[in-house]
Amino acid sequence: MPELPEVETVKRGLQKLVIGKTISSVAFDWPKGFPNTQADVDEFLVGATITGISRRAKVLLIDVDTNYTLVIHLKMTGQLVYVPSGEFKDKSLKIKEEERFGAGHPNESLIGNLPDKSTRVIFHFQETFKKSEVEKRDSALESNARKQRGAEGTVQKVQRLSTEVADKVVGQEQSQHWGLCPQTGDCGAHLFFNDQRKFGWVRLLPTIEVPNIDFMKKLGPEPLASSFTATHFVTRVRRRNKSCIKAVLLDQTVVAGVGNIYADESLWAAKIHPETKVLQISDKKLKVLYRELVSVLELSIEKGGSSDRNYVNAEGKKGSYISFAKVFRREGQPCLRCGASIHKIRVAGRGTHVCVICQKV
Repeated sequence: MPELPEVETVKRGLQKLVIGKTISSVAFDWPKGFPNTQADVDEFLVGATITGISRRAKVLLIDVDTNYTLVIHLKMTGQLVYVPSGEFKDKSLKIKEEERFGAGHPNESLIGNLPDKSTRVIFHFQETFKKSEVEKRDSALESNARKQRGAEGTVQKVQRLSTEVADKVVGQEQSQHWGLCPQTGDCGAHLFFNDQRKFGWVRLLPTIEVPNIDFMKKLGPEPLASSFTATHFVTRVRRRNKSCIKAVLLDQTVVAGVGNIYADESLWAAKIHPETKVLQISDKKLKVLYRELVSVLELSIEKGGSSDRNYVNAEGKKGSYISFAKVFRREGQPCLRCGASIHKIRVAGRGTHVCVICQKV
């Protein structure tokens, strides 16, 4: 599941790529993943320009200039993939392309042809080519059309040419199903929301109402916020003194955005067993845990997130944090601190990695 560092990576990548772009149309195939009325989409989203992107816990917020916000929760298998306009164009036009972006749940959709069977929503962006580039494109299309002009007429031939270009990338069936270039004229960049298990969602809400969503109101403070100190951390954790510390770290009402990987890593670094009751941990030790949690989150963000395999960050690089994690997914391997074997157990309903020598109950 994408966690705080992964969503932060999504945020930073999109900030570089889509702020200032105008949404020309939206397509979706899973109503539960895009639970918005057509009237709201038409009035407040289509034709709107993206003005800002932020993150709250594991939720991404995309603001548009109509004072509405796209609230995106990736859940277990969600991902966002930005595909520049060049991927839907005839490469011979030699129009400068942006970088492709992919982040979220790691699978082939991050780097493969899109849309695919996991695609739930597509945001089409208006073309932003300079006048000279538009003229170059139109001239090239007209030249090709003239060569193939016949009984069907110029317009039909230009449309057919564009269809062939698009189909080289996404396939005719998918292209027609999703209304990609050229059927709608949306030949600019695209932002794909993919979700294999269909748990994620994209909601369009008035920006002023976002903090009032039940989900948002229940969230604890951001662990990386400058205002969130070790003392605040201890106070909030102590509210659940009878619970095991890992369950408390995963509780989004205590601290927002901490997931399984970072709970395991921070507990190992602080030498605290995940099953230890909060009541048994001193304030001094909890402050150590706070510092280690902040450190591991910052490290993961720096390295592009924790997801391995096909995870691709905003610069097109695979997330590298997991390659040097100290305990997560290292069961059976020696502890990097004491040499004992790392064990995998079940704590708070989650697979948990622990060194039973360094982390005693």
